[in-house]
Amino acid sequence: MKEIKKILVPVDFSENSKKILKSARYMAETFSADLSLIFVVQSFEDYSGFFVPHMPLDQLADEMLIGARKKMADFVEDHLGELKVNAQVVAGDVAEEILGYAEKEQMDLIIMGTHGYKGLERILFGSIAEQVVKNSPCPTLTINPYK
Repeated sequence: MKEIKKILVPVDFSENSKKILKSARYMAETFSADLSLIFVVQSFEDYSGFFVPHMPLDQLADEMLIGARKKMADFVEDHLGELKVNAQVVAGDVAEEILGYAEKEQMDLIIMGTHGYKGLERILFGSIAEQVVKNSPCPTLTINPYK
């Protein structure tokens, strides 16, 4: 098996993400691996026909990226303290961005939760974990946050 030196953890800032992050931190410390977090702001371009926003989509996307970067900084500070971490916020299709980042950065392992979207959101977006597991360029560890 390939040595684990780079671990990627997709987060959504939920309670589930906090649980997954504890496991990922443990794995990173155990293997002396670098830990990277990624949050993907879902692109609205594909859904622009569903609603008429009060601001242009580009401006909305920019506002969401700014807010997500602040949220990521707070999330890292609150849950990882002094641990060195590479935190990324990007926009686009969630699964595609996770997979693209993992490939580009040559990640050795992705650790993510099995549960995220529910109901209508899952129908619209599908299971991110399923897409990542099926297409990942590296091993993917999925964790059920409810067990």
